[in-house]
Amino acid sequence: MVLFAEYLPYRVTYCLPLVDWHPMSRPLDKTCYELSSSGDFMQWHQATVLHQCLSQTAVMLSLKRKWTPRNAFDLCSHCLMCVPRNLQITKEHFALYQQEITPREKVHERCKNICTPKDTFDRTLLHTHDKSRTDLEQVPKIFMKPDFALEDSLTFNAVLPWSHFSTAGGKGNRDAASSKLLQEKLSHYLDIVEVNIAHQISLRSEAFFHAMTSQHELQDYLRKTSQAVKLLREKISKIDKVMCEGSLRVLRLSLTRNNCIKAYNKLKLMATVHQTQPTVQLLLSTSEFVGALDLIATTQEVLQQELQGIHSFRHLGSQLCELEKLIDKMMIAEFSTYARNDLNRPLEDDCQILEEERLVSLVFGLLKQRKLNFYEIYGDEMIITAKNIIKQCVVNTVSQIEEIDTEVVVKLADQMRMMNFPQWFDLLKNIFSKFTIFLKRIKATLNTIRSVVFLVLDKNQKTRDLEDTLEKNSAKDSTVDTEVAYLTHEGMFISDAFSEGDLLPVAADTTSQRNTSPNSEPCSSDSVSEPECTTDSSSSKEQTSSSVTPGGVEMMISDDMKLTDLELVRLANNIQELLYNASDICHDRSVKFLMARAKDGFLEKLNSNEFVALSRLMEGFILDTEQICGRKSMSLRGALQSQANRFVNRFHEERKTKLSLLLDNERWKQAEVPAEFQDLVDSVSDGRISLPEKKTAATEERKPAEFLIVEGQKYATVGTVLLLIRIILEYCQCVDNIPSITTDMLTRLSDLLKYFNSRSCQLVLGAGALQVVGLKTITTKNLALSSRCLQLIVHYIPIIRAHFEARLQPKQFSMLRHFDHITKDYHDHIAEISAKLVAIMDSLFDKLLSKYEVKAPVPSACFRNICKQMAKMHEAIYDLLPEEQTQMLFLRINASYKLHLKRQLAHLNVVNDGGPLNGLVTSDVAFYTGNLQALKGLNNLDLNMAEIWEQKR
Repeated sequence: MVLFAEYLPYRVTYCLPLVDWHPMSRPLDKTCYELSSSGDFMQWHQATVLHQCLSQTAVMLSLKRKWTPRNAFDLCSHCLMCVPRNLQITKEHFALYQQEITPREKVHERCKNICTPKDTFDRTLLHTHDKSRTDLEQVPKIFMKPDFALEDSLTFNAVLPWSHFSTAGGKGNRDAASSKLLQEKLSHYLDIVEVNIAHQISLRSEAFFHAMTSQHELQDYLRKTSQAVKLLREKISKIDKVMCEGSLRVLRLSLTRNNCIKAYNKLKLMATVHQTQPTVQLLLSTSEFVGALDLIATTQEVLQQELQGIHSFRHLGSQLCELEKLIDKMMIAEFSTYARNDLNRPLEDDCQILEEERLVSLVFGLLKQRKLNFYEIYGDEMIITAKNIIKQCVVNTVSQIEEIDTEVVVKLADQMRMMNFPQWFDLLKNIFSKFTIFLKRIKATLNTIRSVVFLVLDKNQKTRDLEDTLEKNSAKDSTVDTEVAYLTHEGMFISDAFSEGDLLPVAADTTSQRNTSPNSEPCSSDSVSEPECTTDSSSSKEQTSSSVTPGGVEMMISDDMKLTDLELVRLANNIQELLYNASDICHDRSVKFLMARAKDGFLEKLNSNEFVALSRLMEGFILDTEQICGRKSMSLRGALQSQANRFVNRFHEERKTKLSLLLDNERWKQAEVPAEFQDLVDSVSDGRISLPEKKTAATEERKPAEFLIVEGQKYATVGTVLLLIRIILEYCQCVDNIPSITTDMLTRLSDLLKYFNSRSCQLVLGAGALQVVGLKTITTKNLALSSRCLQLIVHYIPIIRAHFEARLQPKQFSMLRHFDHITKDYHDHIAEISAKLVAIMDSLFDKLLSKYEVKAPVPSACFRNICKQMAKMHEAIYDLLPEEQTQMLFLRINASYKLHLKRQLAHLNVVNDGGPLNGLVTSDVAFYTGNLQALKGLNNLDLNMAEIWEQKR
């Protein structure tokens, strides 16, 4: 390196390059480093100066600008800037430099191996650092700012004040001196900075020499590496030609073949999709809605997955959607037509399902399209058909009756009201039979629909179970063998090629299953040998399973019915509810038919037999519908109950009126008992509480009996009581025929029995018969006969109670208390009659014994009269009342007699002293006792006549 020095007074200027110099950036600038004459420059070692010059190369290498030296001279070309351009540089030019540098380099290498003491080195660094800091503190802070820029006016004015450049007169020399001083000051600041920069460069000179040393080693290593790489490439190229090129070519051909097969299958698939619309039209022409919908769904899936983006099919998806909507409307219309044809066909005993396969296909299609309200169409048709059934039955019946002129009477309701009961009853029976067949057909059809729903529900459950099983198995077999994949030049992997070739036959097998579904056609003639042009089984939703309906129709249930279990269960319940509604519809139409006939009071005018027949017919129809549909319908039952209540009211009023008329005309004389009444009583004793249907010839030939024999006892009755017994049995038989009116009949029968008791009391005890019938007096015979009639009714009350109790619900047993009250009332009435008989004799005793005098002759006239009246009493009641009741009655009469006689003897002061008066009284009493005991049935009567005497105190 050559240093050029210019010696000036008091100053030595060294020509050194700028630190940021670059041969490609700008012209070389020379900056003069000024050192004072104090000798500070001499403190630098010459080697240090040289190192500072040479170490600038490391700084240049670390600059942001990329620069690569063209040759060795570029590294230090800044040191030769003063050499002429045409000078020829040879090795001799560096001889002096090498001589000077070689010893220093040796010293330097030797010094590097010697460890400088740490404290000395630290003090040197500290001293140098302190000196550098002191020098840098002389530089103003404004030059050290990061945003220092002379373009800023404030910064420029602070660095170069304008006062130094003023050229006003008189001050030129002074301003020039100031400007020169400013220039020297700035030069001094620049020197300080460059000296510190050079110092920092000198500190990094060691790294530069180390880099130069290691560069040769690096070049040798790179040359060896390049040779090794070249040799390796040659070997790889040979291996590629010998071992890999053929195999890779086979793989590429295999991939090409697979791609060709895919393209061929894709074209076949496009051809199949192209035939979708004609195939759908063909399926719709045969009403194969399920097959058409499956084909549309499959085609839509293929368009969205495998043929997505095909320009020629861009409108096919929307066309299929419109076609699917059209199929929805066609299925609704078809189902409506089916329901109309099914419900309106002739109502015969044949309850077979109409075209079950067609029905099942329609239901599957509607379920597939989520048309879950299709059953409402069937319900509307049921209402219309029920109306037509009644209308047609009325028309057919009216046409067979010659008495009805259809030209005069136009309305069907008026024509129906012109029928008599047998004609109307036959019409109602025909309507009920038609409705029964109608409900059986509806049940069979709805059961088929429900079975389809349950098949879909069962399929969903099996699918879920299968998925759960597959998930469990996949969790166990989750380990997958990994393969090493090598990338080919086409971007494919070797493992992909092999796996694709292995999966190809499998895909062919799985996709061929789809073409075996109903209404499917092969894609082409060679579809057997080649893979099928359909979607992969993994993406297909058309896997189906075979199921058989209860009618034996086999159907393929697809997996794409997106119906939840809740929706299917709700639909099944709605269909079952539709069957209940069918029963309600039939009952409602029947009620309207009944109300139309009952508008003129026709049903209320029916007799018991007619109403019982009507009630049995309606009850039978109600039970049949309940058995068919499995639920009770209350409308017809309520109408029957309403008519039954009206019938009960009329029935009771008729019987009560009849009983009232009988009582008002009853003369209370013993009546003969016809044989039919005796047979009726005997049947009741045998446990058959019913009326004989017809009188037999043997019954008519038998003569009437004087008494009614009931379980071995004789009952003398009046004709009213015999008819009352028959009326009571009519009530009981009506309850057997119409169980729904049991409670009403019980109440009405109780009222009837109470009415008989109160009315008979008014007529006999109250002597009402004197005015009503015209009797002259109420005799003891009338009283005794009335008592015996009441006893006969009391005898049958427990039997009636048991009959009603067997037909009442347990919660209705409280109504039986009416019979207890009636029994008590009847017993009280009987007791009152007995008391009345005693009272009659009591008044007689009081009248006769009040005039009794103890004197001859014996027996006295009073006692003869008393005995005569007692005999008349006995004669009147003995044949009417049982012997026990007669004895009890005469005991009470005797007690009354003794009481009056005792009172009269006390009044006459006759005592039991054995005197003449006592003897006369004893004779009269003996006459009375003998006559009384001589009466029939009273011979063993204990009279105890000693009680007539006052007891001695």
